[in-house]
Amino acid sequence: MRVLITNDDGIFADGIQELTKAIQKIASVYVVAPDRERSAVGHAITMHHPLRAERVKLFHNPNLPAWAVNGTPSDCVKLAVEAILPERPDIVISGINRGPNLGTDVLYSGTVSAAIEAVISGIPSIAMSLTEVKKPDFSVAAHFAGRLVNLVLEKGLSSDTLLNVNVPGITREEITGVAITRLGTTKYNNEFEQRVDPRGRSYYWMVGEVVELDNGNNTDLSAIRENKIAITPLQFDFTNYKLIKTLENWQIDF
Repeated sequence: MRVLITNDDGIFADGIQELTKAIQKIASVYVVAPDRERSAVGHAITMHHPLRAERVKLFHNPNLPAWAVNGTPSDCVKLAVEAILPERPDIVISGINRGPNLGTDVLYSGTVSAAIEAVISGIPSIAMSLTEVKKPDFSVAAHFAGRLVNLVLEKGLSSDTLLNVNVPGITREEITGVAITRLGTTKYNNEFEQRVDPRGRSYYWMVGEVVELDNGNNTDLSAIRENKIAITPLQFDFTNYKLIKTLENWQIDF
């Protein structure tokens, strides 16, 4: 089994190091990840300057094949699959992100976007995140990732779907179970604080707070509140199929 691991927190982030340690016990692992933090870049790709991939040595295993890329998480997956890796990976894991990717935050997430890029290439993928804590312990999420990888490859996963996984930032004993969920709805009160730099020029700093709009049952948000691991199957097809017939009846002319 060949596993490609990437993230959006940077190749030397604690989450990807812990994930790599767990997965290398069960598979051949390649790591291709951004050379710095690329959080909240969404599905951006690099078009107007060259991409560079530099071999690096990971702290826990200097011999593991790993490359740091001066691009986005989506760049890393595209470059890995199409140019760097000697063979196509069987599965891609993106993470472990420090902080949750819940609700509509998946639209901004570099972690989720890297997993989407794998799905676009026809490769099963998982996005892994750990809910925010002051001193994160990624070992619980890394252990669960290893179990889930084996299940995905054993059971199979639709070629147009990825699994978005959020693990509560608590001890293994405190986790109350696993929930298969739908996306909740989150929104930010985007309050911009105006400040002045030393040269007297104004700039703005976003200081908004997240607001949970959907407090219904069976959402990723509710699962995390119940100390459960949330697994949400996601598709990148945004088409509103229910509306197609309605729009056709409009008889729109040009």
